Amino acid sequence: MGVSGAWIGNLTVLEPYRPFFIGAALLALAFAYRRIFRRARACAPGEVCALPQVRSAYKVIFWVVIVLVLVALLFPYVLPLFY
Repeated sequence: MGVSGAWIGNLTVLEPYRPFFIGAALLALAFAYRRIFRRARACAPGEVCALPQVRSAYKVIFWVVIVLVLVALLFPYVLPLFY
């Protein structure tokens, strides 16, 4: 779809805002952790929260997202080691 190209070089304009993006990502992960791993409230039969498979899927997806965010956060620091 042509997502890459010369315009991607313009994203360096956002570099000064990197700490704000990191903070927003960590804050969102903290809220997600709180929401996913707190004790389950009482659910009526037939609701999504009543299914244990859904809670397990949320936990797996959460840990996958944690790994992806860590890769994105550490990438600029690890990249110079490969040059």
